[in-house]
Amino acid sequence: MTGSTRSSVGLDDRRKRLLFRCWHRGTREMDLILGRFADQEIGELTDRELTELEQLIEVPDPDLYAALTGDKEPPAVAGALFARLKAFRAAGQDQ
Repeated sequence: MTGSTRSSVGLDDRRKRLLFRCWHRGTREMDLILGRFADQEIGELTDRELTELEQLIEVPDPDLYAALTGDKEPPAVAGALFARLKAFRAAGQDQ
Protein backbone atom coordinates (compact mmCIF):
# COMPACT_ATOMS: atom_id res chain seq x y z
CA MET A 1 0.00 0.00 0.00
CA THR A 2 1.31 3.40 -0.90
CA GLY A 3 -1.22 5.73 0.69
CA SER A 4 -4.66 6.40 1.97
CA THR A 5 -7.52 4.21 0.89
CA ARG A 6 -10.06 6.60 2.38
CA SER A 7 -11.44 9.54 0.51
CA SER A 8 -11.52 12.85 2.33
CA VAL A 9 -14.88 13.63 0.74
CA GLY A 10 -17.38 14.43 3.46
CA LEU A 11 -14.76 15.14 6.11
CA ASP A 12 -14.50 18.53 7.75
CA ASP A 13 -11.29 20.51 7.28
CA ARG A 14 -9.80 19.42 10.61
CA ARG A 15 -10.23 15.74 9.76
CA LYS A 16 -8.90 16.26 6.23
CA ARG A 17 -5.75 17.89 7.61
CA LEU A 18 -5.26 15.12 10.16
CA LEU A 19 -5.77 12.38 7.57
CA PHE A 20 -3.16 14.00 5.34
CA ARG A 21 -0.69 14.51 8.19
CA CYS A 22 -1.07 10.93 9.38
CA TRP A 23 -0.04 9.72 5.92
CA HIS A 24 2.84 12.20 5.62
CA ARG A 25 4.85 11.73 8.81
CA GLY A 26 8.37 11.54 7.48
CA THR A 27 9.09 7.88 8.15
CA ARG A 28 7.34 5.15 6.21
CA GLU A 29 6.67 3.04 9.32
CA MET A 30 4.75 5.84 11.00
CA ASP A 31 2.95 6.73 7.75
CA LEU A 32 1.64 3.17 7.63
CA ILE A 33 0.66 2.96 11.29
CA LEU A 34 -0.96 6.38 11.68
CA GLY A 35 -2.25 6.55 8.12
CA ARG A 36 -4.06 3.24 8.24
CA PHE A 37 -5.43 4.04 11.69
CA ALA A 38 -6.70 7.39 10.41
CA ASP A 39 -8.22 5.75 7.32
CA GLN A 40 -10.24 3.50 9.57
CA GLU A 41 -11.10 5.85 12.45
CA ILE A 42 -10.95 9.51 11.37
CA GLY A 43 -14.64 9.85 10.59
CA GLU A 44 -15.75 8.64 14.00
CA LEU A 45 -13.26 10.38 16.31
CA THR A 46 -14.65 12.78 18.89
CA ASP A 47 -13.29 16.31 19.32
CA ARG A 48 -11.27 15.13 22.32
CA GLU A 49 -9.81 12.26 20.30
CA LEU A 50 -8.99 14.59 17.42
CA THR A 51 -7.14 16.83 19.85
CA GLU A 52 -5.18 13.87 21.20
CA LEU A 53 -4.32 12.77 17.66
CA GLU A 54 -3.14 16.30 16.85
CA GLN A 55 -0.90 16.16 19.91
CA LEU A 56 0.40 12.68 19.12
CA ILE A 57 1.44 13.62 15.60
CA GLU A 58 3.64 16.34 17.09
CA VAL A 59 5.69 13.67 18.89
CA PRO A 60 8.87 12.87 16.92
CA ASP A 61 8.55 9.68 14.85
CA PRO A 62 11.29 7.71 16.65
CA ASP A 63 9.77 8.46 20.07
CA LEU A 64 6.21 7.68 19.02
CA TYR A 65 7.24 4.47 17.26
CA ALA A 66 9.22 3.35 20.32
CA ALA A 67 6.21 4.03 22.55
CA LEU A 68 3.88 2.11 20.22
CA THR A 69 6.22 -0.88 20.19
CA GLY A 70 6.65 -0.81 23.96
CA ASP A 71 10.34 0.12 23.85
CA LYS A 72 9.69 3.46 25.51
CA GLU A 73 7.14 4.98 27.85
CA PRO A 74 4.13 6.59 26.17
CA PRO A 75 4.43 10.33 25.57
CA ALA A 76 2.91 12.71 28.09
CA VAL A 77 0.04 13.47 25.69
CA ALA A 78 -0.95 9.80 25.47
CA GLY A 79 -4.47 8.96 26.50
CA ALA A 80 -7.23 6.62 25.43
CA LEU A 81 -6.61 7.24 21.73
CA PHE A 82 -2.96 6.22 22.13
CA ALA A 83 -4.11 2.95 23.69
CA ARG A 84 -6.43 2.36 20.69
CA LEU A 85 -3.61 3.16 18.29
CA LYS A 86 -1.28 0.77 20.10
CA ALA A 87 -3.93 -1.99 20.02
CA PHE A 88 -4.53 -1.31 16.31
CA ARG A 89 -0.82 -1.73 15.64
CA ALA A 90 -0.55 -4.85 17.80
CA ALA A 91 -3.51 -6.44 16.01
CA GLY A 92 -1.62 -6.08 12.77
CA GLN A 93 -4.18 -3.80 11.19
CA ASP A 94 -1.36 -1.50 10.14
CA GLN A 95 0.00 -4.12 7.72
